[in-house]
Amino acid sequence: MRILLTLLIGFSLLAQDRYDGPVPQKRDAIFLRHADKLVELDQGTAQQTDRKNETMYTVAGASAQAKTPMAEPIFLIDAENLNPERLSLYKMETGKSGGRELMIPNQPKKNSPRPIRMNADRLERSLWKVEVQEFLENGEYCISPDGENKVFCFGVY
Repeated sequence: MRILLTLLIGFSLLAQDRYDGPVPQKRDAIFLRHADKLVELDQGTAQQTDRKNETMYTVAGASAQAKTPMAEPIFLIDAENLNPERLSLYKMETGKSGGRELMIPNQPKKNSPRPIRMNADRLERSLWKVEVQEFLENGEYCISPDGENKVFCFGVY
């Protein structure tokens, strides 16, 4: 009787952890979660320009179409080739050309841009939840897989 009771409790706990929210309809894309609605982030490629002491990454356009009022957004990813545990989030600045820019010095300095902390948790087999662990100010942001120039951009208002 005790074994049966223990098994029933164990199975009920497993059933409670099952994810029942919205699911991305596209693989390897990043979606903002707004309650039961998903908003796909803008995808693109950052143009890399190597300079003497720094590297400049530029994304076309002054702002992203995907926007959120949330200062600590939550993202959902149905990952096939994209590794949610190897993503970096950076705040972008508006450049002179009207695009979004990120300048990273070759030698890290005290005020160098740093990635914003995020936490990735597997919800189901290929479904991941990625949460920003810091308060985001209003502005433009891009998420990029480590070592790639592919970007997923959004704005916070």
